[in-house]
Amino acid sequence: MLDTREYESMAMLDFSDSEREKLGGCFNALTAGFAALGRIDTDCVAPLVTVLNLHSIMREDVAVKLLPRDELLANAPEEYDGYFKVPGTLA
Repeated sequence: MLDTREYESMAMLDFSDSEREKLGGCFNALTAGFAALGRIDTDCVAPLVTVLNLHSIMREDVAVKLLPRDELLANAPEEYDGYFKVPGTLA
């Protein structure tokens, strides 16, 4: 179990003696609780992302044929070397 002063050091806190006494029991209970969780055998348990029955509403990422570059640039106010030309944004 960690000493209260170790928690203080990690969190860069400074407790008074009375606070240290009160919080010491809480910190030790938390540490014991996490240690108990660490002893649970989860070897046969599949990882779970969510308990909700959700499905992705996103479409599949499939490559599609786009318009030819010349056809796209036909609507550009200005074009340079096959790219849209826009005003500079940095001075």
